[in-house]
Amino acid sequence: MISNEYLSNITARLQELEAQMSRPEVAGSREKMKTLFAEHKQCKKRQQVASDFLAVAGQLAEARAMLEDPKLDPDMREMAELEAAELTEKLPAAEKQMQRALLDPDPHDSRNVVLEIRAGTGGEEAALFAADLFRMYSRYAENNKWSCKILDAADADMGGYKEIIAAIEGEDVYKKLKYESGVHRVQRVPATEASGRIHTSAATVAILPEAEEVDDVPIKPEEIRIDIFRSSGPGGQSVNTTDSAVRITHLPTGLIVQCQDEKSQHRNREKAMQVLKSRLLDQMRREEDAKRAGDRKDMIGTGDRSERIRTYNYPQNRISDHRINLTLYHLDRIVEGDLDQLIEPLVDHDTEVRVNIELGETL
Repeated sequence: MISNEYLSNITARLQELEAQMSRPEVAGSREKMKTLFAEHKQCKKRQQVASDFLAVAGQLAEARAMLEDPKLDPDMREMAELEAAELTEKLPAAEKQMQRALLDPDPHDSRNVVLEIRAGTGGEEAALFAADLFRMYSRYAENNKWSCKILDAADADMGGYKEIIAAIEGEDVYKKLKYESGVHRVQRVPATEASGRIHTSAATVAILPEAEEVDDVPIKPEEIRIDIFRSSGPGGQSVNTTDSAVRITHLPTGLIVQCQDEKSQHRNREKAMQVLKSRLLDQMRREEDAKRAGDRKDMIGTGDRSERIRTYNYPQNRISDHRINLTLYHLDRIVEGDLDQLIEPLVDHDTEVRVNIELGETL
């Protein structure tokens, strides 16, 4: 799969790209430079990981060849055995990095996201769980130095959220959070349960890549209805004395988006339109994914939003991701934002499936 010839071809392509970017007619075009720079960055990464992998594989082959020599000096044999053991340990990580670099990146990986969490079955306990999920993602955003800002929220009577929508902005947000969409189930004893009986509740999470100017998401003025109303906070109290909250209804699809976080009607309208475009873009992507469902059936993050993806069992401090049969007993740390121990195995699984598809292997 990876050879010195492959590395030479990548190096040649890098030189071609650098030559193109130095031409005045290209340097003067922002769009052309953006496209070439993106490919150059990806090629540079592939060159580095391919070089690292070939170096480790080559050194390991040399160490093993030495060990096959029956006349090898005992001291040299001991050194070769240690080197072979060390390189054997390094090889899987180098191979994993190489596999990831071989795949074309998701063009949306670098985007910000719109996070939507809705309480599902379970009544008030589901609303409390929705709040816990939002707190978990907020902490994870904080750990990654991302910003997380609430756009709209519908509070539940006993606490928590019936629904909460937020914008998360930073580096590679969608790349890390895109596997979180689906139904999250919780098993625990509610604070109001006197008998100590465990209840099961659920909440739905949606991760939408934020729509950008380059996206073709057509919204005609006659296809939307805009309503203005007074913002309200927890308990129905007025946030401000002006009618600044905005609700936008997309008539062809029936999608409804509202935003009341900002005091400015203009800013709320702008944010609501951004969320609407992101939802429409996500809808378009899922329709495309459905057409390719044959090859992508084992890939993560491309299925139905109604799929139950994870269970949070508080009494046993256990969290299970059902897509990859992963179970961890660190629920207390994960709900505090330590999500990487879940996300990394999901990325590895998805990478393996995509590489196998690229190679045409039967899964």
